[in-house]
Amino acid sequence: MLVHIVMFQFKDENKEANLEKVKEMLEALPSKIDTLRSMEVGIDISKSERSFDLVLTSTFDDQEGLNVYVPHSSHQEVVSVIKEVTILSKVVDYIL
Repeated sequence: MLVHIVMFQFKDENKEANLEKVKEMLEALPSKIDTLRSMEVGIDISKSERSFDLVLTSTFDDQEGLNVYVPHSSHQEVVSVIKEVTILSKVVDYIL
């Protein structure tokens, strides 16, 4: 199993609304992309200077599953929105 984790830092403008919108869009992806086995999306509650605003943890059977997910039109629609409302993201992919 491959685990794909991405953390996002959102712009201050309309932050709360954008967090909810992106969370909702991400949570809709498992029903649209067959290779996406699971996804959890969380909004940070600690609000510390070290924390990011939103994290997603998704799983795939293997690298090929992630390779199908990345260019998928439903995923790219979310990526488009994310690029408009965030200032930074970090990713970690690992085999479980």
